[in-house]
Amino acid sequence: MPLILNTIVSRFLRHRTQAFRPWMLHPDLHQRHVWKYLIDKGKHTLFGKKFRFSSIRTLEQFRNQVPIQAYEDFFPWIQRAKNGENNVLWPGAVKWFAKSSGTTNDRSKYIPITNDNMQDCHFAGGRDMFGWYFENVPDSRLPSGKCLTIGGSHELVKEGPHARCGDLSAILLENLPFLYTLGNTPGKSVALMGNYEQKLEKMLELLPQLSISSVAGVPTWTLILMQKLLERTGSKFLTDIWPQFEAFFHGGVSFTPYRNLFQEMAPNLRFFEIYNASEGYIAFQNDLSESSLLMLLNHGMFFEFVPVSEIESECPQAMGIEDLEKGKVYALVLSTNSGLWRYMIGDTLRIESLQPLKIKIMGRTRHFINAFGEELMIENVEVALAEAMQQTGALVSDYTGAPVYLQIGQAGGHEWLMEFKRNPDSLETFVDVFDRVLMRVNTDYEAKRSANLALVRPKLHVLPSGTFYEWMKLRGKLGGQNKVPRLSNDRFYVEDILKQFHPLETY
Repeated sequence: MPLILNTIVSRFLRHRTQAFRPWMLHPDLHQRHVWKYLIDKGKHTLFGKKFRFSSIRTLEQFRNQVPIQAYEDFFPWIQRAKNGENNVLWPGAVKWFAKSSGTTNDRSKYIPITNDNMQDCHFAGGRDMFGWYFENVPDSRLPSGKCLTIGGSHELVKEGPHARCGDLSAILLENLPFLYTLGNTPGKSVALMGNYEQKLEKMLELLPQLSISSVAGVPTWTLILMQKLLERTGSKFLTDIWPQFEAFFHGGVSFTPYRNLFQEMAPNLRFFEIYNASEGYIAFQNDLSESSLLMLLNHGMFFEFVPVSEIESECPQAMGIEDLEKGKVYALVLSTNSGLWRYMIGDTLRIESLQPLKIKIMGRTRHFINAFGEELMIENVEVALAEAMQQTGALVSDYTGAPVYLQIGQAGGHEWLMEFKRNPDSLETFVDVFDRVLMRVNTDYEAKRSANLALVRPKLHVLPSGTFYEWMKLRGKLGGQNKVPRLSNDRFYVEDILKQFHPLETY
């Protein structure tokens, strides 16, 4: 792309960041405007009539009349919309449904994707993401190459008389405005291939011939593709293949275990985190000098927050932006322009800043280990892993953990399954550091580990390279929409893996 066009594109997108300033300074005021818009659109729907949206004048009424919903509560409504009924959750008919296995159970979820949601949330969020990237990197040459988008592996399929279902990435690609397609690769013929391994092979054939300046995708699957690409081409760095490669836009899972791996493949690569779920484009990293994410408050979504202490209660109480406390952790509740009303998405967030509203993703509401009152969260594990890798020279590529339950005469513990890209100098030291840091960052874990009272030293199984990939393949869960479960409060995943794969070493 000529330099002048590069400049025009970057300046146009940077100009959009100016529209963010008012609601960054007054987040609660602008969220109320969004809420009023949603209620007005929803009052003539079947859902809105049942919960008397027409009578709602205040947020207090909204919270009293509309209970917080789980996916199971929405399922009958979504089925009606999938079957072709109009005005069920959002005005008109809904043609598109993002199919997701979720990360809390094996049941497929179908998230409605309306045209309003696509245009005003997903596409607007992606456009604004690039605007903020250019704000951070004004001399970027990103438009001079293409953005490689590594999406899911499911083709769009017709279900019932009207609905078309598939990964969110496939739905967005099918509806991508023409101008956007010019800067995106691969094309539909490859991106929508249903067989993930065939798609991987086709991409490996195409990518060395393309001019790639950025990549967007889930770190897990992107890493697999990038490593295979280096092997196929015999290159040491990705910039040997794509000299203008400068940015990786990542989301879906925590990047902490993957950062060092990507830095080894592309030492000068910039990392830009996004929080884009099937339900909506929620947040992105608007400042490369800090790790917090700016919540998108003017993109057709109304946010509420449930304190983590109330997640398991029968009637959890949600609060608005105006009542949040910096540093506290909350479960996120969404009302969106796709017809989701007070939907608990299943993610927990820590409030990093109130003006503007910035957050850090803490993990899933059900992704923790708390078999002994240790309340071990994903953030604790990531901190411990990072320090253990640093002190032992290791690189962990994938992992999962679960409790070992108490038995008569035997204390409980935690069992970890890990794949290493680079093995630690000493497995004993790795486990020692990992355990010691967990005690340092989590006082509940420390109390249970004291004198091996309830928890003994962690048990670690080192798995052969490619184990998690093969396990996900056996489960039919290859592709960007599927994620390796990191923490589980039961032993289902750990036992399933150990039943089918043999560890190289156990410590």
